[in-house]
Amino acid sequence: MELRTVLVEPKSEENIGAVARVLKNFGFYNLYMVKPPGTGVGSKARSVASHARDLLARARIVSAIEEAVEDASIVVGTTSKRGISRSKQLRMGALTPYQLKERIKKENKDGILALLFGREDIGLLNEELKRCDMVVSIPTSPDYPVMNLSHAVAVVIYELRDMNTDTDTDTDTVSTSDAMKLASFEDKERLFRHIQTFLDEIEYKEHKKERTMLMLRRLLGRAELTTGEIQTLRGILRKAEWKILYSHTSNR
Repeated sequence: MELRTVLVEPKSEENIGAVARVLKNFGFYNLYMVKPPGTGVGSKARSVASHARDLLARARIVSAIEEAVEDASIVVGTTSKRGISRSKQLRMGALTPYQLKERIKKENKDGILALLFGREDIGLLNEELKRCDMVVSIPTSPDYPVMNLSHAVAVVIYELRDMNTDTDTDTDTVSTSDAMKLASFEDKERLFRHIQTFLDEIEYKEHKKERTMLMLRRLLGRAELTTGEIQTLRGILRKAEWKILYSHTSNR
């Protein structure tokens, strides 16, 4: 599985340069930036990056998180908040970097893991975290839990440093078909939009829709669906929609 580091609206070119340096330290080269300051790769960033300037030169600049994660199989958000409120309907709890590594080890080796790091001042917004498949948080002192951006990147990718070098394979395993590949972010978003439409069609109670959708996002995010599973779920929804339509037509 390929690691993609995504910096969401970083404020400081120096921090961008420091992140590039950290990534190259651990052998990762896939950097995306969402709305960085200026070009994101100005003189200050290049100066701090030092021998990682080549990584900066290849960095992708995008205007929205969706562009950075649309082809990702797993999207992981980072937060300094360890106790995520159940009332906010985010995840059941944030993983530590080590726990994230253990989860990833069990996954299909194909696909892209997009690792999102938030703004230096406010981090990732709750709405952004809700759309992640997993959330990771670094256990720090409660007296001062917020880390410098590049330091946080270093801690997390240190744990993930060998994710591309695990060559243990089962010789009896057949090569993965398209249906068994982990679904991309966009595949999952299409499913959620389909579910939302279905809830509208069955006149699901309006005051319960948002809470239900967030619960389903959490549930299906933990399931780490494959492309084939997404297709099956959407097929079931389409079948139900046709049944409802036929029922309404025959009752006229």
